[in-house]
Amino acid sequence: MKKILYSSLILLSTVALVGCGSNGEKKKETSKKNDTETVTAWAWDPTFNVKALDEANKIYSSDKKIEVVPSSQDDIVQKLNTALTAGNKEGLPSIVLIEDYKAQGFLGSYPEAFEDLSDIVDKKDFAEYKFGASTGKDGKIYGMPFDSGVSGLFYRTDLLKEAGLKDEDMTDISWKEYIEVGKKVKTKTGKNLLSLDPSDLGPIRIMMQSAGEWYTDKDGQVTIEKNKALKEGIQLYVQMLKEDVALSVSDWDSGVEALNTGKVVSAPSGSWYSSSIMQAKDQEGKWKIAPIPTLTTVDSVHASSIGGGSWYVLKGVGDTKKAKEFLKETFGSSKELTNVLVKEIGLVSTLKAAEETENYQAPNKFYSEQKVYEDFSEWMNEIPTVNYGKHTNEIEAIMTEFVQRAIGGEDLDALLKEAQSQVESTIN
Repeated sequence: MKKILYSSLILLSTVALVGCGSNGEKKKETSKKNDTETVTAWAWDPTFNVKALDEANKIYSSDKKIEVVPSSQDDIVQKLNTALTAGNKEGLPSIVLIEDYKAQGFLGSYPEAFEDLSDIVDKKDFAEYKFGASTGKDGKIYGMPFDSGVSGLFYRTDLLKEAGLKDEDMTDISWKEYIEVGKKVKTKTGKNLLSLDPSDLGPIRIMMQSAGEWYTDKDGQVTIEKNKALKEGIQLYVQMLKEDVALSVSDWDSGVEALNTGKVVSAPSGSWYSSSIMQAKDQEGKWKIAPIPTLTTVDSVHASSIGGGSWYVLKGVGDTKKAKEFLKETFGSSKELTNVLVKEIGLVSTLKAAEETENYQAPNKFYSEQKVYEDFSEWMNEIPTVNYGKHTNEIEAIMTEFVQRAIGGEDLDALLKEAQSQVESTIN
């Protein structure tokens, strides 16, 4: 899924979610009646998951389509937490997209809030790793798998050539070698290798998972202080900024703009990022995608994940029967929809049947005739499985500050020790 500003969740007043006025009781009854007849879906990226819902509506057999409501991911998370904590679902959607990192937090905190989807989701039809996030403690499946967060190294072939480099210089390399490429690109072209937003630790997550590591271990114990993959990831992150290999940006839109206008020549990111890259129609045939780089201080592979999400149905909100029918008919089984989404938004689906579709198998003109979806599928099967646990969001809210302090020059070992203590006291 796409960039998130990791901050502590601040509960909004429930009044903001409830209608008011002298005839509030009548309005409440009318709203409740309408809710039982409608299906509303929340998602956050107009070029990706929102558009996926719009396309799903087109192939959905019902005459009455679902209502798609775009929002920001931060707003969605905040409103869900506010309403579910208060036990008031009024104003919430029937269907909501939740990022894999956050799923266990919601399922653990609000175990009675979500519909069991075990009757419409067959595990054998999807990539196995998706169910670690969407399965409850009771063993039931609560999420309809959507996109894979499989990572790749997107790069501009024309700008690399201008710097005297070839595809081989970006393929099966380490992060240290990637930085050396960036130095050559900067010297020859004046452009940066990539953009980094110091409030977004996505690249560090990619690095950690490629080594099978996370902020916590499989039992949920905090592993920050002695986590070699995390330490190297932060060191590389700081190095790219300090040596001017990376362009520092302030938000998501600035990062996309830097790519679309040729200020930077590459982006290590999730497969879903393709929809943003492909906005620059004039760059068709000037892009390729290589496997993600590896770490050097620990064993890691050229495969990792960032983001990715599943569709969830809130219990008792709107027409839940229709909501489940919609998901089963579209994202749960439709090759037709998957074939369209591959072309329209660059979706790397976790539905195994996607590999049988025409567009999935076809060379991609935008990416220099590379069969990118076949490559993504291969890398997806090599992603090390890690336990994201319930607290990734809270941990990253803390770690963002420590990474910024590392960028400022503080001793990293001391920072990791302090971070370990602070995270433990926060989540335990």
